Amino acid sequence: MTIPLKRLIFSVVLFCMCLVARADKVLVDSLMDQLEDVIAHREVFLAAKEKRLEDLYAALKSEKDERKRFYLLTDLYVEYHPFNSDSAYNVSLRQETLAKRIGDPVLVTNARMNRANILCTTGMYSETLAFMDTMRLCMLPEYLHPYYYHIKRTLYGLLADHAAFPAEKREYRIKTEMYRDSIMKVNAPSSIPYVLTKADALNNSGNPAEAVRVLKGYLEGKDISVHEQAICAWTLSESYGLLGERDAQKVQLLISSISDLRSTVREYVSLRQLALLLYEEGDLNRAYDFMKIALEDATACNARLRIIELNNSYPMINAVYIDTVQKQKMELKKTIIIITVLILLLVLLMAYLLKQMRRISRARKEIEVAYDRLNELTDKLKSSNEKLSEANNAIAENSELKEVYIGRYMDQCLGYIEKIDSYRKSVGKLLKSGKLEELKKLVKSTSMTDDELKLFYDSFDKTFLNLFPTFVEDFNALLLPEEAIVPKKAGTLNTELRIFALIRLGITDSDKIAKFLRYSLTTIYNYRTKVRNKALGDRNRLEAEIQKIGR
Repeated sequence: MTIPLKRLIFSVVLFCMCLVARADKVLVDSLMDQLEDVIAHREVFLAAKEKRLEDLYAALKSEKDERKRFYLLTDLYVEYHPFNSDSAYNVSLRQETLAKRIGDPVLVTNARMNRANILCTTGMYSETLAFMDTMRLCMLPEYLHPYYYHIKRTLYGLLADHAAFPAEKREYRIKTEMYRDSIMKVNAPSSIPYVLTKADALNNSGNPAEAVRVLKGYLEGKDISVHEQAICAWTLSESYGLLGERDAQKVQLLISSISDLRSTVREYVSLRQLALLLYEEGDLNRAYDFMKIALEDATACNARLRIIELNNSYPMINAVYIDTVQKQKMELKKTIIIITVLILLLVLLMAYLLKQMRRISRARKEIEVAYDRLNELTDKLKSSNEKLSEANNAIAENSELKEVYIGRYMDQCLGYIEKIDSYRKSVGKLLKSGKLEELKKLVKSTSMTDDELKLFYDSFDKTFLNLFPTFVEDFNALLLPEEAIVPKKAGTLNTELRIFALIRLGITDSDKIAKFLRYSLTTIYNYRTKVRNKALGDRNRLEAEIQKIGR
């Protein structure tokens, strides 16, 4: 299918316009970020400005040649002029005093022109006229002619802007154009004063497109100062504003504002105009911040004219703000109506859900009751199983202990019967043979008892360690590492281990343990206390933990 040529051309143009609009938006966003960064670092630029002023004052103080001091004061005036009107005015007074002392009328006139320039900036128009009327152009050197025409053009331009009646406004505009032409005559066509004045003339004569061409042609390949860049960008923004190219106007206002703030200029228009533009677009927060900064700088500079302009801008800002508030109110009303409808629907839905939830809640409660009952039965069954398991373990352990000890007990009893019978026969032989002394020695001797006790304890140790082969290791694990109790001979127990072996078997009464081991009750108590003090954990839980060994 063939696409009509007109539609194709329209599509291509529309596509190109979209690309240009996208590029302009990216550029505006980038410049806006730069401007906010410069605002955030204003103190840095101000410190650099203060350093330049300090250096000039230091040079002025050390300079002895009065003519060179005059030119240093000129440099100070240039620094102060867009920064602090009061200081610039005072510098011009010092210049005039010094020029009179030097005796150079040209320098005196130059100083007075500086003062007139400051008076014009601060809105003192009649005083400016009085100063300028005392000067005769024919008496001035040629290098001061551009400055003379600049002051006159600025003065009549401001008078035209603030004239209350058409006749006066027309007269002042004629004079403004006359001095504008004079500026172009006394400046070289390649100079920035000429280009800026020509662009201003083109804007005022209704030819802003030519003004853009002139300014762009001049700026191509030119290395200009930051302050000059601010002035060129401001003039370009006026041209684009007259052409209705809002995005291009905003770009130039951003460039001009960035340059103004970087060069620590306080007497400017760009940031205020940018704020007004942003207010019209609805970016109220940025507009307010920029307007506030512009007002602070104008106040610090004592630029009365700029302060008046800022105060005159507030009705426009207020109108935009009120319009925005009205729109927000309308949007808020619509939102409230929508929210009200949604709330009613939500209430109905909640009522339905509440009814369903009550049904679910009743069913859930029945399930919970049944579940709780089942948990109770499960817990009881679990508890019964645990008790049964414990009982079975205890029965199994007791059965094993009983079997082992019954066997040992029967063997030991048979051994004791045989030994008693042998002892009886030995006593009988000694009685028959009349060996009473030997009989007395045999009866008094404890060697047999000691031997039997030793055999008894060895048998106990062997039997116990057969039942609990890891008792010594498990017992020492309950003590501090450095307090471990190790028997001298493997397979045997010492007194401390025997005491706790009896406790493991369930014999916890110290009196019974003392009788079993043939020690005093005090000795057994001391042994138990001593070992408890060696416990790794809670000393009061030691014996309970020992009773768990082997389970």
